[in-house]
Formats: sequence, C-alpha cells, structure tokens
Amino acid sequence: MELFSVPDLPEVRPGDDIAALIAERVSLDPDDVVVIASTIISKAEGRQANLAEFPAGPRAREIAATLEAITGEEKDPRFAQAVLEESTDIVMDAPFLLTETRFGHVGVNAGIDRSNVPDAELLLLPKRPSESAERIHDKLGVPVVVTDTCGRPFRHGQRAVAIGWAGMPASRDWRGESDRDGRELGVTVQCVVDELAGAANLVSGEGDGGTPVTIVRDWEFGDHGGSENLYRSVETDFVRQALRGWSYERN
Repeated sequence: MELFSVPDLPEVRPGDDIAALIAERVSLDPDDVVVIASTIISKAEGRQANLAEFPAGPRAREIAATLEAITGEEKDPRFAQAVLEESTDIVMDAPFLLTETRFGHVGVNAGIDRSNVPDAELLLLPKRPSESAERIHDKLGVPVVVTDTCGRPFRHGQRAVAIGWAGMPASRDWRGESDRDGRELGVTVQCVVDELAGAANLVSGEGDGGTPVTIVRDWEFGDHGGSENLYRSVETDFVRQALRGWSYERN
C-alpha cells in the first residue's frame, strides 16, 4: 500500500469544513482511507478551552496536590478539573491521571492537549469522534479513521491509535479461518483501524513538522468478517479491574 500526506492544509479554525479542505487538495480513489489527527477535528468543532473555564473543585485540588507532591512540579488544579469533566471514569489518579473519556477511550489526562493550540490553553478531544468521522465519510465517500497519540502499557513511547472511524469495520475477524498449517484460528481479531493509525503516523510525523491528514491507498480489508468493537468493556478488561484494587505508593 501507499501512504502520503495531504499537502498545504491551513491552520484549522472553528467551523472549518475538514472534508472540503481535503477534497480541495487531493483527488481520492474509491478505495482510499483518510486518516485524520483528532487535533484538527477538535479545532474545527470548537473544542479549544482555557483553564479559567474549569474552576477547580475539591477533588481536582486534591489530585493536583498529590501529583505535585509526587513529581515536585507545580500542578494547576484547573487542569485536573478539566480532565475530570472530560472523563466518565478515573482509572488511576497517581502517579498520573488515567481516565476513560465519554466515548470509551482510556488515556492520560483524557487526551487533553496543551500543544499546537494557538488560540487557547487547552484542546479537548472531539466529543464523539466516530460521529465526526461519519460526517466526513459522508462527504468524501471513503472510509475515515480519526486518531490520537497516546502511550501504551508495558512499552515506552507513544503511538497513534484510532479513537473514531466510519465507512469500515474497526477490526477484521480471522476466527474460523486457517493458518499456514491448516489449523483453525480461534482468537485472532486484527484491529485494523489502530494499525492504519500507526502507519499513518509514520507519515504525518510529530512536532512543528507534522501534517494532520494522511491518505492510505491500495490497502484492502479483504474477504473477512468485521467487528465494530474497539474498547473493552470493564467486565472483560482485567487490567482495569486489577487497577481498581491498586494504589500508588512512593518508594
């Protein structure tokens, strides 16, 4: 397959039509997949905010004080309040805030960004990324994946993952098919939206040289079953269940 960035996209402002910005700059093939960094969707949807909009409550002040004691760095309780308001579940509150967003994604600080926000102090994730992807998909006529960059358990560094998608299943299901030795596969469900997000991030890059939209060309889903499941339920997420009985202790 081939991946390439959409060139010359302007700084996105509230109300901008991202689908139109893409269509003006690239001619899409019917089987293309458009991979979009959530940053520009948040900007177009007016998800910029300032800390003053989040007066800190008692829980936020407690969290900020704990994190400040652990890290030795000053922590603004208003930021903790923003994280709380963007979350439905606090998975960990020390030594960092790990939370579940309203749409099911689990990440540090509810995915709130403090970089690449020229007109505000904070950039919140899109409220419903899959609905955002659906609107862009309806206009472009090709599958759309919305991505964010986050860390992973048990590994150093960050990578892009999918937080929304439309026009294609989230995963392709290999169960019931055979491996090279003829054995039936019983558990393999390949999360293709995450894999496309990671591949696109290699092209889009990070920092001030990053580009927010990547086109994936000549990739095929293939003749497989599909699944829309991406986020584990609490009942099947044994890591989260274990974290609920764990508390951070400083050495």
